[in-house]
Parts: sequence; structure tokens; C-alpha cells
Amino acid sequence: MSTTSKHVHSAPETAGAPRSSDAALRRSLLAVAREAAAAGAAVLAERGRGNVVAQTKSAAGDWVTDFDRRAEIAVREVITAARPNDAITGEEYGSTVPAQPSGYRWSIDPLDGTANFVRGIVYYATSVAVFGPLDGAAEAGAGTAATEQTPGESLAADGAAIDAGTHAWLAGAVNAPALGTEYYASMGEGAWLVDSNQLSGVSSRRGGRASRAQRLHGGDPEASGKLVATGFGYDAQRRQFQVGTLLALMPDFANMRRIGSAALDLCLVADGTLDAYAEYGTQEFDWAAGALIAAEAGVPVLRPRTEPGWQAAGHLDFDALPAEEPAKK
Repeated sequence: MSTTSKHVHSAPETAGAPRSSDAALRRSLLAVAREAAAAGAAVLAERGRGNVVAQTKSAAGDWVTDFDRRAEIAVREVITAARPNDAITGEEYGSTVPAQPSGYRWSIDPLDGTANFVRGIVYYATSVAVFGPLDGAAEAGAGTAATEQTPGESLAADGAAIDAGTHAWLAGAVNAPALGTEYYASMGEGAWLVDSNQLSGVSSRRGGRASRAQRLHGGDPEASGKLVATGFGYDAQRRQFQVGTLLALMPDFANMRRIGSAALDLCLVADGTLDAYAEYGTQEFDWAAGALIAAEAGVPVLRPRTEPGWQAAGHLDFDALPAEEPAKK
């Protein structure tokens, strides 16, 4: 697999074992991420069988609901209570930066898969992840000169800080209430799945034991009948670009799937249900937690450095993805 000139990571994302204090911090951040994602998912779990009222955001099919808003409020309340000096970027309420920022920033999607949610399709989730300094780099100001931009200002600045070894995605959780699954990871500690179907004695497609958590290791790169997942934008020209790229990838795959949630696409690559995923034009809050979970499962991951850009994971040639879509006519 060629991965040159791409922002590619597989776990672990830093060399050497983390110091005990760093590991303790990441476990603490993970606990907050899991609690916050669970709080958002609890709001989503209130959905009944009837229709859900939705408003159009940017285009037909790009919807927002009261559940999106209430779930984001629930997520923010958990994070703010635990870490009042951390910045937060959310899909519905934008960015919040405290007066004395800690250097850590949370990226949250309260309802990834809103169209599925509105239609009653079960693939939707709350996604929560945190990006921040390694080894006290933020407090010391390390990495600023090397990157020429402050991490958090852009995807490029964040990518440069990751490359410099000063910052990383530290913890993340994806909670899918209709599926009864919770995926989570912290940097250097692996990726994990709690499947309530197994805990309740229902057979699981993953074939694991009914334990509190199963460690994830991705799929078999040599397996036959590979599946690739993708998603499509709302703009017609972008969809043509995405479909054209997908067709170019298909000789390496038996078929494709369109799940409707980037966060869950990435988690399904992490647990081996899907072999690969690639999508152009997703937002950071769509992929922040899922990309970390996939990387910690040992899966190659591509994070975008431009907006729009490619988000991908799994066993595919990242260099086969076009750098950017053609200019609009």
C-alpha cells in the first residue's frame, strides 16, 4: 500500500511508551469522552417510532433536528463540568474557547447520521474526541515555531503538530444507541467495543465473547470479498467526483456499502465488519473519534489536511484518491 505524501497514521501514533502521568491523563480524557458520548446517545435514545421533525440546513437531505441540539447540549455539559478550560467545537453550536484555554480541544458530533435518524434507520451515533498536547507541549509552547500555526487553527496546523510529535488525538468515543454499541479508544491503549447485544445474550455478528469490552484489531487484509464504504455530498458536482473516485477503487473490492454515518463507517473498519472506508468532504467532528478508534485498532488511517479533503481508513491505496475535486463549472 502506498501512503506517500499523505497524513497517514496507524496505532501507536508516537514512538515509545507513554509516561505514566501521560497515560493517566489519557485515561481521564477517555472517561470524559465516554461519559459525554453516552449523554448525547441517551438523548438520541428518546426517539420513538414516529416521524422526527427536521429542518433543512445547507441542502435537501442535510437536516438538523431538536435531538441534534439537545444531544450537543448534553455532551457539552459533561465536558464543561469535567474540564472547564478546554475548548469545544461542535456541529450545531460552533466553537467555544474559555478565557484561560488549557490547550485541549474537543470535537463533537451529537448526531452523526441525522438523515438515518430522521428516517428511522438505526445507523447513527454520538461522536466525541479530544485533541491536545503531548508531554506538556501546550504549556511550554512547543511546536509553534515548527508548524508556524497554532494547533486548532486549521487541519493543516493540526497535522503539522501531529507530525512534529507535539500534539495528537488523545481519546474518543462513538456511542450508537439504536445498535447498542459503544466504541472507544485512547492513544496508545488500543481500541475497544462494548456490545450490549452480547451482554444481554443475543448472538453477535462479531463472534466475540460476552465481556464488558472487546479489543479491536481491524479486518484481515488478505480476506476475499472485501467491502469498501463511502458517503456522498449534497452538491451534485461533488457527488459526481465522489462516484468517479469510487469506481476507480472498485477493482480492489467485491462491493461497496453506504452506511450514512462517517463515525460508524470508521468504527466498522476498526472491528473488521468493513475492510475500508473513504469519503471526500467530511467535517472534523464526523471523523475525529472514529479515525482514532480505527488507528488504535491497527488500521491505516488518512486524516484530511485541507477542507474539503479525503478521510479514509483500511486496506486501500490512499494515493489512488485524487488530491482535490475539479473546480466548479
